[in-house]
Amino acid sequence: MTPGKLRLDIDTTRDRLLALGCPYAAEHLDHLLAEAVSQAMAPHAFLDRLLEVELSGREGRRVKTSLKMSGLPIGQTLENFDFAFQPAIERSRIDTLATGAWIRNAETVLMQGPPGVGKTHLSVALGTRAVEMGFSVLYYRFDELMTALKVDAGLPPAQLKRRRYMNMALLIVDELGFEPMTREEASLFFRLVTYRYGRGAILITTNKSIREWTELLAGDEVLATAILDRLLHRAHVLNIKGRSYRLRDLEEALQRARA
Repeated sequence: MTPGKLRLDIDTTRDRLLALGCPYAAEHLDHLLAEAVSQAMAPHAFLDRLLEVELSGREGRRVKTSLKMSGLPIGQTLENFDFAFQPAIERSRIDTLATGAWIRNAETVLMQGPPGVGKTHLSVALGTRAVEMGFSVLYYRFDELMTALKVDAGLPPAQLKRRRYMNMALLIVDELGFEPMTREEASLFFRLVTYRYGRGAILITTNKSIREWTELLAGDEVLATAILDRLLHRAHVLNIKGRSYRLRDLEEALQRARA
């Protein structure tokens, strides 16, 4: 076969791959063919390699799109979390949560601790891992979530159920507790928790201990009990105590400035 004829055949194959919706296989066709020839690869092995590249490309695109839609901050992963700085955090518990079993079971993760100890980083990292595993994830800071809940306060149940914060496999609510809720806000939060109970997982980070939730929820002890009853029924509670990462970074910056 002449080089020109071979080039034409490869171009035709690439066009067919594109027509079948396989852009990653088409993009890497030349390289994979050269690899197959140099390694005397069997036809079925070459086909498997071609399909592997296509599937890998599609998975990468899915993860990238899902992360963008989730609202998760970028760059905070389990791999770059400094567990050595925060010995109060049991690495084994985080590794267990990273398997995603609690998300499949629609359970709760409650991370409690003062500002700066790594709650947000861990919540984002677990959310990112969940996206990589194929779960739908949505991240909100609490004030942003409350704004959305207030906008949708008058929606009938059928429409409310279609809201993303209601039907995602995992809802992450970050920074709950910096301001006490009004009675309206507490009621809206109760509605969210009640609907998701048993249907979808929730991860909450908060600077409040459980005994402070009554004060947080407009002083309504009955409502606080009802919310905590649902959240803690099947929950993983992490109490994080330790130094602040932000203060550590500030101290290091000041030391460098003095040097």
